[in-house]
Amino acid sequence: MLPNDLRYAKSHEWVRLGGDVAVIGITQFAVEQLTDVIFIQLPDVGKAVAAGKGFGEIESVKAVSDLYAPVDGEVIEVNKKLTADPTLVSKSPYGDGWMIKVRVKPGTTLDHLLTPEQYQKQIESEAH
Repeated sequence: MLPNDLRYAKSHEWVRLGGDVAVIGITQFAVEQLTDVIFIQLPDVGKAVAAGKGFGEIESVKAVSDLYAPVDGEVIEVNKKLTADPTLVSKSPYGDGWMIKVRVKPGTTLDHLLTPEQYQKQIESEAH
């Protein structure tokens, strides 16, 4: 079941907005497609990210995939636990496996992203 307090990018990232801070990670579906995650490359604090543009990479035993920012902003925190234990993203994609926190401009909305219901339909169609 997808968390209802998140919005989703078509590229399988999620975002939780609280005030002017967006927490970003990847979905359970993405983790399952990747299988065993072995390495995650994340941006430095202070780096600007742009919606739809790459901010890092995730590597599994199967492939290397780009990570795309769902919103514009500046990286204010990186989940350092993932450097030491990239499998955290598999164990807890919506919790301890978050990737970056981004400061967004006042008035930023997530209206351009998929609702949980829309994302559920997308992954159901991709799974077939």
